[in-house]
Amino acid sequence: MKKLLSGNEALALGAYDAGLKLAAAYPGTPSTEIMENLAKFPDIHTQWSSNEAVAVEVATGASYTGVRALAAMKHVGLNVAADAFMAVSTTGVKGGLVIIVADDPGIHSSQNEQDTRHYAHLSKMPVLEPSNSQEAYDYMALAFELSEHFDTPVILRSTTRVSHSSSLVETLSERQVPTLPSFKHDASKLVMVPTAARMQWPKVLKREELIGEYAETCPFNKYIPGNAKLGIISSGIAFQYAREVFPEASFLKLGMTFPLPKNLIKEFSQSVETIFVVEELDSVIEDALCRMGISAIGKKYVPRSGELNPDIIRASAVKAGILPEPKDILFKPATSDFPKRPPLLCAGCPHTGVFFTLSTLGQRSALPGKPKREPKLVLAGDIGCYTLGAYPPLSAMDTCGCMGGSISQAVGMEKSGLTEPVIAIIGDSTFMHSGINGLINAVYNQSRITILILDNRTTAMTGHQGNPGCGIAASGQTVTEVNLEELVKGAGIKNLQIIPAFDLKSLRNGLKNAISSGELNVIIVRGECNVICRKRSLPNIIDTGLCNRCDACLLLGCPAIQREGDKLFIDQGLCTGNNCNLCHQVCPKKAIKTNEAA
Repeated sequence: MKKLLSGNEALALGAYDAGLKLAAAYPGTPSTEIMENLAKFPDIHTQWSSNEAVAVEVATGASYTGVRALAAMKHVGLNVAADAFMAVSTTGVKGGLVIIVADDPGIHSSQNEQDTRHYAHLSKMPVLEPSNSQEAYDYMALAFELSEHFDTPVILRSTTRVSHSSSLVETLSERQVPTLPSFKHDASKLVMVPTAARMQWPKVLKREELIGEYAETCPFNKYIPGNAKLGIISSGIAFQYAREVFPEASFLKLGMTFPLPKNLIKEFSQSVETIFVVEELDSVIEDALCRMGISAIGKKYVPRSGELNPDIIRASAVKAGILPEPKDILFKPATSDFPKRPPLLCAGCPHTGVFFTLSTLGQRSALPGKPKREPKLVLAGDIGCYTLGAYPPLSAMDTCGCMGGSISQAVGMEKSGLTEPVIAIIGDSTFMHSGINGLINAVYNQSRITILILDNRTTAMTGHQGNPGCGIAASGQTVTEVNLEELVKGAGIKNLQIIPAFDLKSLRNGLKNAISSGELNVIIVRGECNVICRKRSLPNIIDTGLCNRCDACLLLGCPAIQREGDKLFIDQGLCTGNNCNLCHQVCPKKAIKTNEAA
């Protein structure tokens, strides 16, 4: 049966058809849709885990009972999961275990551009890299087979373009029957005390050798004969681009990029005059060839950062002297007359009010024509859609590095002796993911920072998935909700405020009180994400007769408030009216009112 599937849809269906029993993940672009599609199957257990380490641990536990399991995450999520990831590499598996990691070349929605293949060298796990949706589907079955045959977890590495591009996929007519769970006591394998680990690690190294031997005949490592003058070694989506640029060349397409098939590569290198390695991100394959004594052209000309495409590969080949200079410009960069849209929080976003308050309280915003003053507050930010508060006109964030880092960074700043008040800003989902330890550390070490937990009742940035604080499972079912207030109190917080997200006066007073107290404070700023809010109200309008163009409302950065000539107006399709009403609160002339005629 043929189906049009994205790479993520194909990975999900391929895992299901291969007899998957359990899947755990934490949402993160470009991997999110894998779990969203797996959650549609009622006969397997799927879950949004509280973070990626938990997802790997849950999948590992299922594997120990003999069933097939997977964990899915984006590339930076593997950093969070690294301890659990390395642990299961050492113990090995019982049932097949696949860890899907989606890299983000070009940094479309991430904080870095790391290459997951480096984790393969560290963990000694094999890596499979599909180049299209059909391979994404097919590789899942092989990944589970390899896992069980070699007693190892398997990394399946995708990238943004593979995950989000769609193509036809030939699927199986029937799903493989899952194995029934059964736990067999085997402490020497599964209990990694030092004496057991010393016995196990040589087995891991031997396992790597055996998988390397298998790589020589792996059906997904393919020699494609062509012109012997040029040989291309490539993998993943880069292979598709390279085939387009070099239709006549010989190719060695690597579906398994760790361990590499050394003999196959040597044979290929002897059959061609020049080798050109085309790979996205780091020179992992090229470096391996160098260690093997094989001369190749690669990252001297091919960019190490950003996504590749046929034009970039063609330009790299011209620089390397592999292709001649084109006589005419065959490909012109796309141009557009559309105005650029700066990144902004949504109209009616529950985060706008707190960032506006921080911006004005910290002297970060200024009316047009007025000079900005030196900020009075230091704001440690975190990962989420609220990170958009860093952009003008709000400009209310000073640091943002990794999930959950805001609270601990703020503690470090305060403990360094900084005289300015320090505020940590973290979302509810991020707090559940990795902020709790930071909170406990702040309590334990008697910090005096203020912590803002922005509770919008969802994991908004990645597509409104559930999290422990909103009580919605991956399947959409209502489950036990972790009470955020009780959790904070249980950690030892004595100064806790809960403030409505759209009440500017309460936000300002609450922040002033917290900062002036000289003690550790937590403020939960609560307001439902406008995108999922079911209750709608009439939009606002600007009474141009009352408006004196003081432009105070523009400091909100709300995309619904727009200019037309020398006047301001509110986009009626964007405005959420009384659901938000922040603009009404900031207007000194009360020129912003409900549009009763709407």
